[in-house]
Amino acid sequence: MVKTWREIKKKTGDRKSQLRVLSRSASATQGWLTFGNLRVRCALGRSGQRAIKREGDGATPIGQFGLVRAYYRADRILRPRMGLPLVALRPDDGWCDATGDRNYNRHVRHPYAASAEYMWRKDGLYDVVVVLDYNVRPRAMGRGSAIFLHCARDGYAPTEGCIAVERGELVRLLAHASTVSVIATAGRRRLK
Repeated sequence: MVKTWREIKKKTGDRKSQLRVLSRSASATQGWLTFGNLRVRCALGRSGQRAIKREGDGATPIGQFGLVRAYYRADRILRPRMGLPLVALRPDDGWCDATGDRNYNRHVRHPYAASAEYMWRKDGLYDVVVVLDYNVRPRAMGRGSAIFLHCARDGYAPTEGCIAVERGELVRLLAHASTVSVIATAGRRRLK
């Protein structure tokens, strides 16, 4: 597990494809997401950031994760321009968070027999949502599911473990991202 920013820098190579999450401490619920010359405010998990993540702990995982694919609400926004695979959400889209289920931490369709989050949300958090390569391959039961980069709530209220950015800023960031981009969280970093 990558634990320090110095280790992350060694592993990521191309600085142009790195999104970095910086916060004042591992327990902070807000920070900054930087990508090239762009720097935007972000919300983090209600429990801050942790190297060892567990289902339901409310923490944003520490590490380096690829951007897998994105979803968007075609009924609310125009198709965003981005270099990631992009799919329009449907009302029956969900994400399984049931530890022990064969589809744990995978996209599912509702109604679903096990516990699964609805991705078609009224609150707008998933108007644009990016699936991060956290606990995807291999999947470890109970290590956390549905870790996304998505739209922030008003006031940048803490998330359940995701990283959240204002919708317009998220669309702007993703216009420059691709499947070779990575997002790196390091728990803490001195902010200027």
